Amino acid sequence: MRLVVFLVAALLVHYLAGATWALPLWLLFILAVQFFRDPNRSIPQQPGAVVSPAHGKVVSIENTQDPYLARPAVKISIFMNIFSVHSNRTPVGGVVIERWYKKGKFFNAALDKASTSNERSAVQIRTPEGWDVTSVQIAGLVARRILSYLVVGQKIERGERYGFIRFGSRVDVYLPEGSRVVARLGRWVLSGSDIIAYLPSSE
Repeated sequence: MRLVVFLVAALLVHYLAGATWALPLWLLFILAVQFFRDPNRSIPQQPGAVVSPAHGKVVSIENTQDPYLARPAVKISIFMNIFSVHSNRTPVGGVVIERWYKKGKFFNAALDKASTSNERSAVQIRTPEGWDVTSVQIAGLVARRILSYLVVGQKIERGERYGFIRFGSRVDVYLPEGSRVVARLGRWVLSGSDIIAYLPSSE
């Protein structure tokens, strides 16, 4: 709907006032098109593979505590800037066990404190092998709305579209101890098609 509004506005101003006056509206339309794009991805099928839930830069890899499942975990954080694809994808296939939503602040999502302070939506996924993976959508400095389409009990496939963060932000993935991380700190990853880790005993 927003794309249509920007396009109609740009066309009207262009027709009535000329290209110079319409230029800001054309730029807004182009930015909106690139922001809401959602390309198809080739989903890896390797056993136990965990794919990136977000298109962005890996900003953190650490051993920590999963705050949702109260267990030791490996956390991988991916930061999305304004040029990223903001459609999120499920890191693993399985069944949705639980969901959480927490109000919060809107710090820069590249900062570590965003994981615990910012507004966020989390989902617990249990794989067919019994591994639990937590994926957390985190709002950023500009983001003001997190969309998650999953419901408890839903069966999902690895790399499936599951949510969107408007004008934001970051996704944290908490994996069970013993998972082997293949993502590299500072590298960019594509949502759904790039493998970031392997679950334990899956290779």
